[in-house]
Formats: sequence, structure tokens, C-alpha cells
Amino acid sequence: MSSLSTSLPLLALDIGGTSMRAALLQEGHLTRRVEARTPKPSTPDAVIAAALELAMPLAPAAAVVGVACAGAVASGRVTATAAHTFPGWTDIALAERLSVGLSLPCSALNDARAAAWGEYAAGAGRGSSEFMFVTVSTGVGAGLVLNRQLHLAANGLDAELGFVSVPAQWTAGQAVPPLGALGPLEFETSGTALGGQAQTLNLPDARALADAAEAGDAAADAMYRRSASLIAWKVADTAALLGVTKVALGGSVGLRQGYLARVRESLALFPLRYQPHIVHAELGVDAGLIGAGLWAGR
Repeated sequence: MSSLSTSLPLLALDIGGTSMRAALLQEGHLTRRVEARTPKPSTPDAVIAAALELAMPLAPAAAVVGVACAGAVASGRVTATAAHTFPGWTDIALAERLSVGLSLPCSALNDARAAAWGEYAAGAGRGSSEFMFVTVSTGVGAGLVLNRQLHLAANGLDAELGFVSVPAQWTAGQAVPPLGALGPLEFETSGTALGGQAQTLNLPDARALADAAEAGDAAADAMYRRSASLIAWKVADTAALLGVTKVALGGSVGLRQGYLARVRESLALFPLRYQPHIVHAELGVDAGLIGAGLWAGR
């Protein structure tokens, strides 16, 4: 699939930790959008009930439904990778329960994998055969398209870039030697991590740190550049392992021009064959919705 062009009405759902959105996808456009806050606590029964209530008015116009959701997703079943955000989500039959509730066939994808498929089919990844989408936002997520096929592992851990290991500098709030303790990539590079680092400079959040770095503040730039360098390192690793030739960077941090520039600068330090073409994602916050809908209607 190489474009959004389809006559089939598709219902797309995107379930996030803060909010959930639903929309119809038809003839290349998302229409009739609706949005609601994700219930707290975000237990399976509460979230699924809220998703059904949100999507029900759109269901009569649709032939299938696709849902994007955080967590490990395999065969339509979801297990949370951040249990504090989605408590009780262990092997939950999300696709089946939505299918029954909406009386429509349903498929489910991890939200980053859905965004990867959306960007591949209709955004920055068009024309690629080996493509990766990376989001740097609250956390770090990714999705892979290999040989023009979305990579989906049986255990739901398809491209968990945020949980690969890197030298841990900020886990304990103090520096350690460059090859010292290891920690998950997203604990070092995400918007949440940058927000914690910003406070050591008396800055309120990640956005303020990025603003200061891009304005020339040396201390802020060192933190901002470290995040970008670690992302570049793992992008280069992925290129070496899987032959990825194009990467789209998304998320609230990743979509900043200054962040992309720093990722590119760091990536340029690696051998040429480990330097995929890296660009900004094109579909923005709609990538997951579009990808979920297209995946359901493929």
C-alpha cells in the first residue's frame, strides 16, 4: 500500500495514556474526529468502555476498525510495558473486545508500529523498502518496515528502541563514567528524561531546555545534544543490523528542527553505510490513527 487512496470506510482508534481519539479514514482524509480523556486509573475495563463509547457513533459508517495502543501487542492482545500508566493490562484481548462491542472486524497495533505503518504508507517513508519511524516524546518508541512489510514479532516486542541499553548518566541524578552503568534509552533521551535534566538547570521542562539549547545555552545544549547523540547511535545500530535506509523522526522532541539537526550531526560521525537518511515525520499526531486504519483495511 503506497497511499491513502481507498473507497473503504475505515474506523481508526488511538488509545494513549492521556487521551484517546477516533476518526473515520476515507478517500485520503481523516474525518469526523472525536476525542476524550483516557480514564484514570486506566484499567482495561475502564479504557475499553471509554473507547467503545467514543467510537460507537462512527461505527455504522465503517467496514473495519483499527486500533493503535501503547504496550506490547501480539495477535490483538495487549500487555502493558508501562504498568504504572496502564495497570492490569496483561494479555488483554483488546481487538476482540472492540470487535464485539462495535460489531466490526478489528485489528490492533502498538501505537509506534501503527505510526510507522502510517508514515511508510502515506508519509515520510513512501518509496522505502527498509524504513524506521522513531518517536522521541514522553518516551521513545519505534516501528520497522522491512522488505515493505511491517515487522511484527510474536511476543509483541517488535522494535522497542526505547528499551535498548545505553550508558546511564541520569538514572541516579549524577554522572557516571561513559561506559559505566547501563539503562534504557528512553530513560536517558525522552522528553520525560530531558524534563528531569532541565530541573538541574532551574528550567521547568524539556521544552524550556530545548529552547535554551537552541538559543545557545552551553549547559542545556550538552544535555540536549547527548539525547540526540544516543538516538543517532541506536539509529546507526539499526542500520547496521537491518539495513534500514530511511528514518522518520517524530514526537514532541523529535519534531523540533534543532533536535533533528543534532541527530544528523551525530549520525555523520558513523561510517557512511550506517547513516540512513533521517527526516521529520510528515503525518504528525495523525500517524498512529492513519496507520491503524490503513492496517485494518489493507
